[in-house]
Amino acid sequence: MSHPTLSPTLESPLLLPEVREWLGKPKKLLIGGRWVEAQSGRTLTVTDPATGLPLCEVAEAGPADVELAVQAARHALEGTWGLTKPAERGRLLWLLSDLIERYAEELRQLESLDTGKPVMETHLFDLPVTVDHFRYFAGWATKITGETLPVSLPGEYLAYTRREPVGVVGAITPWNFPLAIASWKLAPALACGNTVVLKPSELTPLTALRLGELILEAGFPPGVVNILPGYGPTAGKPLAEHQGVDKVSFTGSPRVGREILVGSARDFKRVTLELGGKSPNIVFPDANLDEAIGGAMAGIFFNQGEACAAGSRLFLPKSHFDQILSGLVERARHLEQGLGLDLGTQIGPLVSQAHMERVLGYIEKGKAEGAELVLGGERNPQAGSGYFVKPTIFVGRDEMTIAREEIFGPVLTALPFEDLDDLVRRANDSSYGLVASIWTRDLKQAIRVAHALKAGTVWINGFGLVDAASPWGGFKTSSLGREMGSYALEHYTEVKSVWVNLL
Repeated sequence: MSHPTLSPTLESPLLLPEVREWLGKPKKLLIGGRWVEAQSGRTLTVTDPATGLPLCEVAEAGPADVELAVQAARHALEGTWGLTKPAERGRLLWLLSDLIERYAEELRQLESLDTGKPVMETHLFDLPVTVDHFRYFAGWATKITGETLPVSLPGEYLAYTRREPVGVVGAITPWNFPLAIASWKLAPALACGNTVVLKPSELTPLTALRLGELILEAGFPPGVVNILPGYGPTAGKPLAEHQGVDKVSFTGSPRVGREILVGSARDFKRVTLELGGKSPNIVFPDANLDEAIGGAMAGIFFNQGEACAAGSRLFLPKSHFDQILSGLVERARHLEQGLGLDLGTQIGPLVSQAHMERVLGYIEKGKAEGAELVLGGERNPQAGSGYFVKPTIFVGRDEMTIAREEIFGPVLTALPFEDLDDLVRRANDSSYGLVASIWTRDLKQAIRVAHALKAGTVWINGFGLVDAASPWGGFKTSSLGREMGSYALEHYTEVKSVWVNLL
């Protein structure tokens, strides 16, 4: 018998028995290699987005827990982890990737339960990306080098540089890709020899806690990774402002990103930020329209549109506008919306009641400002009792709120264009600059436009292409610094110059 206050999803035959068993166990904080209760004794409720009912309780970290975790991370940095050889760091990261792969089915379901996203997406994206990042940076652990310098001062000197760990890293991750984005921060930080205090979102902490168990199983020394689920004001803010934290890596809203950046000025803390987007998805008349429509679908409905890279501004040529729009509407109309654990589900619920209300508020604003609603625009009670919003498509204008602000939901604004130069200007007319996508058979035109767009990543005849070797970040308010690839290593190391007088 299930408890009447718990989500009925816990009794679903689709749920793995080991996942159900894990959810029934206490969920504590990971500090100094031990699972401990919060100092306050408080817990937070993790809610099932598909039903709006609780899944489990998790210990809620507060300032006292942050203090203990930072101390544990500092102790490990100056002790066992600081003495760990690069090859051993790489071995541990690789072993962790093997463990993630071994328990992938559990992690896929936990990620789907926590966020609402379809388990097919966690199978095709979240878990492979996570494994890939730990393996990629495992290889980098033995390849972080300095260089000898050809100095010209009178005398004879050996001058060289070395890259050293920046120190204790505060990693604050969002709720939309909890496991994958944790790997984007943990893997390079650990490869470079740093220790980490990870604060996952209070909405989606489950895979971070399961990852913590695998980190211990892999054999990382105590305190190297500490995990503190909690709220932004009482856990995230104390972590970001702690004087014992040398660097903060944050993914989330521009508002919080600004607060972190301002707070970092007190002790000149190193900071990297990834803060969202309002990305243009551009289809030219000569494009393969079937592929472009598929790309537009993926661009806005993948992960329910809860993606910083969502292609929420779709620029369509006037000559083919109706044809492309009708094809898009027809496909979107038949998306299967429902429980994320169901293999047939193509779009799940939004993450929370508050976020659903925010998305619905933007939809109402679009209607009020005169946008033409051609699909959706409301909740979908047929999909379930949770936070389901129907795939929504507007035809709008650049100045409308729905075409300017990040909605973070399954809401697309289609915008017609004719002139190429004006198109580039309009695509760049945003405070964001994370990604952009171009669909065309004309490679010369594609490259010219790609170079003109103010975006950190430009995809040509594709959307959502992510790889551990390729840097991730954006222009303008979308980002400060880069994640992924060798570029990430720059943010997790300090460069030291050493001079040796040889005379």
